Amino acid sequence: MNFTRWSARLPGTQRRAAARAEHTVTTTDRRSDGSVPAARAEQLTDGPPPVPAVDELPVREVLDRVPALVALVHGTDHRLAYVNDAYTAAFGVRPCGEPAADALPELRDLGLMPLLDQALRSGKPRTLKSRKAPDGRHYTFTCTPAAEDNGDGAVLIFATDVTDHAEAAERLRASERRQRETAVTLQRSLLPQELEQPDDLRIAATYQPGGTEAAVGGDWYDVITLGGGRTALVIGDVMGRGVRAAAVMGQLRTAVRAYARLDLPPHEVLQLLDGLATEIDANQIATCVYAVHDPNEGRLVYASAGHLPILVRDDSGHVQRADEPTGPPLGTGGWIHASGSIALGPGSTAVLYTDGLVERRDEDLDEGIASLERALAGATGTPQVVCDRLVRSAGVTADHDDDVAVLVLQHPARTGADSELFRNAALELLGGVEAAPRARAFASGVLTSWRFPADLYDLGVLATSELVANSLQHGTPPMRLRLRRTDRRLIIEVTDGDDHLPRRRRAEPGDESGRGIAIVATIASHWGSRRTPGGGKAVWCEFVLPRPAD
Repeated sequence: MNFTRWSARLPGTQRRAAARAEHTVTTTDRRSDGSVPAARAEQLTDGPPPVPAVDELPVREVLDRVPALVALVHGTDHRLAYVNDAYTAAFGVRPCGEPAADALPELRDLGLMPLLDQALRSGKPRTLKSRKAPDGRHYTFTCTPAAEDNGDGAVLIFATDVTDHAEAAERLRASERRQRETAVTLQRSLLPQELEQPDDLRIAATYQPGGTEAAVGGDWYDVITLGGGRTALVIGDVMGRGVRAAAVMGQLRTAVRAYARLDLPPHEVLQLLDGLATEIDANQIATCVYAVHDPNEGRLVYASAGHLPILVRDDSGHVQRADEPTGPPLGTGGWIHASGSIALGPGSTAVLYTDGLVERRDEDLDEGIASLERALAGATGTPQVVCDRLVRSAGVTADHDDDVAVLVLQHPARTGADSELFRNAALELLGGVEAAPRARAFASGVLTSWRFPADLYDLGVLATSELVANSLQHGTPPMRLRLRRTDRRLIIEVTDGDDHLPRRRRAEPGDESGRGIAIVATIASHWGSRRTPGGGKAVWCEFVLPRPAD
């Protein structure tokens, strides 16, 4: 085997050969000009002696001392011709003359044989990066084609130990995994552990963090019962990833729950959130949809801060997109948000979602939303079934590159015996003081027809009397009394045209008024008040129905 022949392919050899040729030409030119011969010049020079050429070095001795692993195979069956001392120290003595598949089993197990074929066939080097060998260390293998005297092809195998780099990379990946697990744990702990289930809606939600290569984001959702049969639903997405995004999400979600208790219109809630988002982090923005469902109205009133549109499928399967109104994301400031509404009658299903469900790098966002609309049109079953079908239809898997949050709510169409548990009755309060006895008589008749127990009947009539009297004394027309029952509670609500909200206060012994709200708050399970969109207010209270005997 002529090592000198293929040693010219080693890195740096051609460069040193070119320098040697240049030196020879320069010396010849000087002798042609009559200058001192080269031998004479060497005697007169105090510099170091000339360095031997690479061709004059004992190549085998050099390769044996190279710390990298070196092997040489030749022929189409890659018969082993040589391994250096480092290779022998790593894998033991290897028999020369045998095919590499038998003589070098460690390379065969690493899948290096096809790489040898490619290098021999193409005449170009091939590299296999960072593979763990049987000795427990990591190597990067380079297979370089080399020519032999007999014309057969040969391949020089050069393996560099990259164990330190591989272990450092693994430590980095482990650290990133721990950070991601921390962010996912924080994210999930900040989401509702159990969704509130209002009387009139069926709700399900899902959250899917991004794959292992993607940092967790700030997607969140929530369901908040407001009392009086009304329910708030919210979904949002904090821009950015990691623990910071999850922490900001937690603050916003907590703030939404606090603002929701004020029973404000959706656009006012977003207005407050916008200011809070700026205070939390001026460089952090978030999108959000806040919606309120009122079973008496049969509509979903919502406001959007840069978020994707709500989709609603009616009982006939037609899907409608709630596009307007939409303002800029939270944290931008200087924008007056507005509320819109969309019908949500019996048999309807609404979907709130984040961009991870519909946004793809190779697809326009509108196309993703249109695909979701088609999937929703054919998705039937419980909210959880619909939720799972939408996630599957969007191609969301465990290695998805973005977080996904989906909130599905259904307003079921109740028939038969179930419909008897959900009843409504309303009375316009016309006239003056005579409206109070008329309201009491109306409430008495309705509660009797609904077959409530005697104690609940008495409490309902008393609460009706106090709320109507309060409205007649402090409110303005138009006035209206509404009674509503569900399978869980009795709700009594009085509306009027005055927007001054009542407060519970302690009446002095000599006061002739001020006790009505205190009485209602004492006898009812919950009570509250809110301003109505067209002006005026609504004051309500509710009583929890006794559980039926088993």
